[in-house]
Amino acid sequence: MAFDVARIRGLFPALGDGWIHFDGAAGMLVPEQVASAVSTAMRAPVSGPGGAFPASQRAESIVTAARRAVADLVGADPAAVVLGPSAPVMLRRLVDALAERWTIGDEVVVSRLDEQANLAPWQRAAKRVGAVVRWGEIDIETCELPAWQYEQLVTARTKAVAVTLASGSVGTRPDVPTIIEFAKRVGALVVVDATYAAPFLPLDINALGADVMVVSAQAWGGPSVGALVFRDPELIERIPSTSLDPMARGAARLELGPHAYPLLAGLIASIDYLAGLDDAATGSRRERLVTSLGSAKSYHAGLLAQLSTELLSLRHIMVIGNAMRRIPALAFAVAGKKAPEVAEYLATQGLCAFADDGTSGVFASLGVGEVGGAVRIGLAHYSNVFEINQLVRVLEELR
Repeated sequence: MAFDVARIRGLFPALGDGWIHFDGAAGMLVPEQVASAVSTAMRAPVSGPGGAFPASQRAESIVTAARRAVADLVGADPAAVVLGPSAPVMLRRLVDALAERWTIGDEVVVSRLDEQANLAPWQRAAKRVGAVVRWGEIDIETCELPAWQYEQLVTARTKAVAVTLASGSVGTRPDVPTIIEFAKRVGALVVVDATYAAPFLPLDINALGADVMVVSAQAWGGPSVGALVFRDPELIERIPSTSLDPMARGAARLELGPHAYPLLAGLIASIDYLAGLDDAATGSRRERLVTSLGSAKSYHAGLLAQLSTELLSLRHIMVIGNAMRRIPALAFAVAGKKAPEVAEYLATQGLCAFADDGTSGVFASLGVGEVGGAVRIGLAHYSNVFEINQLVRVLEELR
């Protein structure tokens, strides 16, 4: 494997600000090639699709290339890729369409591990039609989401199961294949939020078995663009259309045009960037993505192991959760201090991190609010050992 973090850091002009960025929860910094792709597309003549002139044809080619790039990322058919402004917007659009066919007493299953973007749409739609929301609970000691509970959670009335592929708060990677297996026994639709997993893991929607996968380019340093990816393109035709065009077919049935073409150009560049994380990767873009993200997974596993070990050695630091499988994200609390106070102190030392007061989401389920909240640490492709050491040093001094 050839994950050269020094080379990767050189792709990010924003790192010149001198700060250490552990703010991955808000998305990674933007690589130069992505910013250049967006600005180049904004300067080029691009019109609406459907015309016989070059500017219109350029718009069509950008959309086609964007679908193909996302398909390469998750191992899907380009015809099954629905593009839109952000993952939360795309999820809301999908859920609203699905809910048109729900009735009173139908059920949806969500989990305490999920972020609000993959909870609120299901809760609101269920409330609107009188459906029942059932919850997958998390282990408060490990932050695992036990898959065995889904055997009882899904019933003959279950219409959909929504679950995250990885938590952006505590890093947990649940046993999604087993959850999907239970959902399929009752014919429930499975929607997997891969927002936080996509920057760090090779994805394969067919091997996973999810019906729909959600990704957000902002998570890996791309523009504010989201995508719904269907395992079977024909499923899109069976979902009520949300398009303003009554004649829309295929992926366009769930899209509201016109597209932001410069941002789609940036999306393509961002996936090309992911494919080049390992400079030894060869073959098709799909093959290079699998190799590069496999290298990223190994590299970040080492960083996370070092960070977790060193934080656990500090008696005044409480690391939240200890799941067996994780992405490079974790949260911690400091004895006697509130999370915002800790985050502010980190900022005075040149470290970017977010505080969560623990009153909502996964941290509320864990009771983190009772200890003053948690500080979220999200590693990125450009994170390195020096930065880990700096964080540990600063926290060691915070007593």
